[in-house]
Amino acid sequence: MKRVAVVILNYNGKGFLEKFLPGVIEHSPHAEVIVADNQSTDNSVPFLKEEFPDIRLIINEENGGFAKGYNDALKQVKAEYYVLLNSDIEVTPNWIEPCIQLLDSDKNIAAVQPKILAYADKERFEHAGAAGGFLDTDFYPFCQGRIFGQTELDKNQYNQNKEVFWATGACLFIRSGAYHEVEGLDEDFFAHMEEIDMCWRLKSRGHQIYYCPNSTIYHVGGGTLSYQNPRKTFLNFRNSLYMVTKNYEGILFMKLIKRLILDGIAASVFLLKFQGRHFAAVFKAHIKFYGQLRKFLKKRKKEKIARTQKVTVGTYKGSIIVQRFLGGKKSFQELDSSDFY
Repeated sequence: MKRVAVVILNYNGKGFLEKFLPGVIEHSPHAEVIVADNQSTDNSVPFLKEEFPDIRLIINEENGGFAKGYNDALKQVKAEYYVLLNSDIEVTPNWIEPCIQLLDSDKNIAAVQPKILAYADKERFEHAGAAGGFLDTDFYPFCQGRIFGQTELDKNQYNQNKEVFWATGACLFIRSGAYHEVEGLDEDFFAHMEEIDMCWRLKSRGHQIYYCPNSTIYHVGGGTLSYQNPRKTFLNFRNSLYMVTKNYEGILFMKLIKRLILDGIAASVFLLKFQGRHFAAVFKAHIKFYGQLRKFLKKRKKEKIARTQKVTVGTYKGSIIVQRFLGGKKSFQELDSSDFY
């Protein structure tokens, strides 16, 4: 059994596999490289069997999205550490070792992400994860190197190991024991923000999440679902409400009312930009959420029982919306460090 298993979840990503899988194999000499296919219809499976016959291939019985896809696949993988890796990522030499060394250094560290730069602009951070994730007072996610759609150039400003709130699912190093301790990713999320929810649950049980700048990868981004797709808007808004309902420790009603107002403002901005489908996606996200509220209140009770500590590290005391759109702050470094826990 290998200590490290690199597991690529694939759905109609034949082009990305053809382009990036050889590099993953080359630069992961001491890891087991596995592709888990989520019922692709683009000949990914025949391609893998013909071109990479030595690679272990797991074929999931159904496409349950990112969350269920990984949960189903990882039940079949034996390793001390899992690496969840998107198919649209170019890895670099020595990309695995620094993250594993950081995990090995402290048993309380459950998950680590590398520095994630954009494949199309390799001097700029990529949207999905950048240099580690945080949540603001209203639980909107942002990153070192990325606030909303604004990404920064990498000028070595985030070149220190740092405890963060969440690590991206685009490239997530995680202890297999910790993954299964929290029962993996929440399959009701389908895709998007499920890794933030899992990191929150890990932290509430006493684990830590870290960013490791000594490992670098390049992410195409939007490989399965484009950033401009209203479906992504729907999933992000709905899943954010799911996540807050499950994990927020305060008075939930007041937080949901505030989120309703803020999401309403966001929807209005979409409308003003003549992005009617995105406006509709926000509305549909809230309708879907309220239909599932009872189910998530049950999950909230379960999390309350499992929680061993209050989660603070990696949270921002202010509003990232206010700082970005009213304060004009476009970079993480412009935020006051004293406003972080």
